[in-house]
Amino acid sequence: MIRFEQVSKVYPDGTTAVDGLSFEVAEGELVTLVGPSGCGKTTTMMMVNRLIEPTSGRILVDGEDISRVDPVQLRRRIGYVIQQVGLFPHRTVLDNTATVPALVGWKKAKARARAAELLDLVGLDPATYGPRYPAQLSGGQRQRVGVARALAADPPVLLMDEPFGAVDPVVRERLQNEFLGLQETVRKTVLLVTHDIEEAVRMGDRIAVYGQGRIEQFDTPGAVLGNPATAYVARFVGADRGLKRLSVTAVEPDDLEEPPVARLDEPAADAAARLRAEDARWAVVLGGHGELHGWVSADSLRLAGDEGSVGDLARRMEAWVPVGAPLKQAFSEMLQHDAGWVAVVDGARFLGVLTPAKLHEALRRSVDAEAQGVPRDQVDFDSVADA
Repeated sequence: MIRFEQVSKVYPDGTTAVDGLSFEVAEGELVTLVGPSGCGKTTTMMMVNRLIEPTSGRILVDGEDISRVDPVQLRRRIGYVIQQVGLFPHRTVLDNTATVPALVGWKKAKARARAAELLDLVGLDPATYGPRYPAQLSGGQRQRVGVARALAADPPVLLMDEPFGAVDPVVRERLQNEFLGLQETVRKTVLLVTHDIEEAVRMGDRIAVYGQGRIEQFDTPGAVLGNPATAYVARFVGADRGLKRLSVTAVEPDDLEEPPVARLDEPAADAAARLRAEDARWAVVLGGHGELHGWVSADSLRLAGDEGSVGDLARRMEAWVPVGAPLKQAFSEMLQHDAGWVAVVDGARFLGVLTPAKLHEALRRSVDAEAQGVPRDQVDFDSVADA
């Protein structure tokens, strides 16, 4: 969808902002451009909508050389979200959102209907927020309006320059999550500029790590964190890149162990006898259809004797995550609840438990799989969990 071919930008004073960039962004892909201030990432993005003109090379959008397209018409076909949002203070939220459709000739009623649809999509009730003015919104709400406005004319390409940098960390994480959910629906081709490697890892399908005017590595978040291409990239992503990789490595069924299980309606004495035979100190409690209900200790079952059922003694399962959640979330649950393992579910159905040893193994498999270019389940090594 977006292709750079040996693109450079040299300013009249001789400063080289970007030097010989060649890379491609696939349709529907979200690529993050990350690097320190002054490295050329914003210049790269702004050349796509011709706010900055390249000195040499060419840029193609959907196969078309953008140097042959009228800049105004080009910009109306590309969504643009900036850190300061840039809403018109004298126009309502609804009219702000309808700006681009109105500029490209949509009838007023159609433009406003589209604006209302987009406000609803980004979680702002158009009846409540549409009549308001930007000064009446919080920073996070203004940022959502900026995203809605950028999407209003249904552009195939979206450019985002530090879009979540002007809000507090809690709101920032929520906006990131909301945008990723939105991207699953709209599937735009996105270039997102950030100086924050954690945001780049969290948001990007692929990451372009910038040095000075050049891309040092262009790869998946897992590859950048697991196998930095240069010493510069290794320094930039940080010595804690292994921890960062937890956020981009999903919990998979093959990572799980099968613990002892007790059924909700099972007599406590029967469950106690079975756990004693298995030399187990606890069991996961399941319902009749395999749904997770909690856990129970062998001691509580033994003390109950012939009285009661497992369900009477079951305790709430605090540490659990859905399958596919990041390993970082599973690790966080273990620490938060001081748990030696975390239950993994698919909807309500229990799949197994993730232990610290299995978490470490999953991370190692992810790194090796990325390096070898094979699925995680095809990576074989001696595991601490098997020792």
